[in-house]
Amino acid sequence: MTPEWLALDHAHVWHPYTQHGNTPDFLPVVRGEGTYLHLADGTRLLDAISSWWVNLHGHARPEIADAIAEQARTLEQVIFAGFAHEPAARLAAELVQVLPAGLTRVFFSDDGSTAVEAAVKMAIQLWAHRGERRPLVAALENAYHGDTFGAMSASASSVFTDPFSAHLFEVARLPDPSDGDVLSALDALIDRRGHELAAVIVEPLLLAAGGMRVWGEDALRGIRERTERAGVLLIADEVATGFGRTGPLFACGRAGVSPDILCMSKGITGGFLPLGATAVREEVFQAFVSPDRRRTFFHGHSYTANPVACAAARASLRITLSDACTRSRAEIESAHRAGLGRLAGHPRVSAPRVIGTVAAFDLAADAGYLSPIGRQLAEFAARQGVLLRPLGNVVYLMPPYCTTADEVAGVYDVVARFLDTL
Repeated sequence: MTPEWLALDHAHVWHPYTQHGNTPDFLPVVRGEGTYLHLADGTRLLDAISSWWVNLHGHARPEIADAIAEQARTLEQVIFAGFAHEPAARLAAELVQVLPAGLTRVFFSDDGSTAVEAAVKMAIQLWAHRGERRPLVAALENAYHGDTFGAMSASASSVFTDPFSAHLFEVARLPDPSDGDVLSALDALIDRRGHELAAVIVEPLLLAAGGMRVWGEDALRGIRERTERAGVLLIADEVATGFGRTGPLFACGRAGVSPDILCMSKGITGGFLPLGATAVREEVFQAFVSPDRRRTFFHGHSYTANPVACAAARASLRITLSDACTRSRAEIESAHRAGLGRLAGHPRVSAPRVIGTVAAFDLAADAGYLSPIGRQLAEFAARQGVLLRPLGNVVYLMPPYCTTADEVAGVYDVVARFLDTL
């Protein structure tokens, strides 16, 4: 049964990351529950990618829904310049308790890209307040930090950013640590242009949209040691990796690293509402505190620290910190290792990798985001009751934490059946 509103979608909606000239019919979702999305015709899809990595605990999780409803009946929105409210104050304090050591202040925004924009602007403006002009930011090859202009500048050149290349600011590009010597390159950059360098931004241990590239803790520690020694800020973009995706609550924790600035979004509200957050060390915050209003951080959004979103984030964090959630994440990681072990011998499968609840492998086919093999797998999986969205020829699984080991195994069964058709 096709719902009548789907015609309105076709007539009036412009979808993200979608070529409307060659996209098959959109799947009409009418309900979510736990690991599953329910379609209008009564079929259901196992959400093996957490609906673009945001849904931590399953769809329509009652504890988060209840927190949203209660907050919406009390205070739904207020300007956050000149006002304060309890949901934001308590969320900030609760985040500080679990963030890497030294991060004491939280700046709220709308999503991952805006969290990164805030971080980059903070870093550059901080140096201006110290009387130094440091316009340069260093970032990794194969990085992806978002779709706004500052975030695009920090991201690697790709089909996402190429149309805007003439409008992006200069970034010093460091090798992808998964296949290059990032530390020697950073040493050389600091020797040559350290006096211009405001910050280094990295996605710690997992270059997500750039191909689910896993890189090492030693490299992350080495970057932290070098930036600290040179007095350069380290920005950790944990938009994709935060809230338990790589095992510990934050990927930096795997390496025992504390950045100067840390960006969060995606899973922060458990997938219920948009919210971004940028946490900083106290000395970063204090660089903006002055009687001179010109030293203000002139940045913000209409929905900054939306009370309903903050209430959702607090409820999601409580679930994330529970022993049951920790056990579930460990079980998903074990299920990934078993599933990839079954696929590893296939001639079209290479570079299987797991970090926490994220698993990926490369599929022998045309490489890159536009490789048609990813779309073929996505369409095959949907017919088998599974939501997958490969990054071109990079296949990944990132399920909600409520997903059982048997359900994870079932997704690998679907992938194996697809491989048999090649």
